[in-house]
Amino acid sequence: MDDLANRELILPDLLAAFRARTPARVLVGRAGAAYRTATYLDLRRDHAAARDAVQAELDMRRDLGPDLVERHRLFEVRTLAESRAEYLLRPDRGRRLAESAREMVRRECPAGADLNFVIGDGLSVAAVAAQAGGLLARLMQGAHQHGWSVGRPFIVRYCRVGVLNDVGELLDPKVVVLLIGERPGLATAESLSAYLAYRPRSGHTDAQRNLISNIHGRGVSHAEAASRILALAERMMQLRTSGIEVKEELPALA
Repeated sequence: MDDLANRELILPDLLAAFRARTPARVLVGRAGAAYRTATYLDLRRDHAAARDAVQAELDMRRDLGPDLVERHRLFEVRTLAESRAEYLLRPDRGRRLAESAREMVRRECPAGADLNFVIGDGLSVAAVAAQAGGLLARLMQGAHQHGWSVGRPFIVRYCRVGVLNDVGELLDPKVVVLLIGERPGLATAESLSAYLAYRPRSGHTDAQRNLISNIHGRGVSHAEAASRILALAERMMQLRTSGIEVKEELPALA
């Protein structure tokens, strides 16, 4: 009986410790054949947050803050998609800049930089609001410490990853880094991805790109993401390529 009593005292602590290590809904229990009420309400809440993140419209000053906008002289352009609804229904239109956007990028951004940072709303404005500002600040600082020239960053509304190709053709930087909101899930709606490409051009696919994903509070931190992005960019410049030809060098797990 003493052993059984000890197990009953220890088990709740073990379950709590296990659940604290993952956002996955494991060992949550059940009520008959259904979820418990608390679990069901959590699911409804997180599903609503994911839907809101997909449907939300980006507001540059609200989501990134006026200080960041003014410090980096951020400006906004859009893709061929003319609304959020069209962007969601026509992914192809999110991969190309509108003609007015192309003209503005040519006019406002110097060509031939070592690095060009772009922020895209993607499938989660919540991720951009939560992560992009802090990460961009670290990236800009780190790039200058490397002695690299950095083009003027800008924001793309209704953005898909393929917009990298247009940026590469318009500005011809060595490396383009796109910070874009990931498709939100039930674990978090605030996860950002960073896509990198060496001299992207029309026709390039994911095979010519590298990705660092899961940048959020319970995933990859801003400090770690910035370090990995800059290390990848440096390796791309050395090898003069990106994608499947470039392997990220990560420290071995203990």
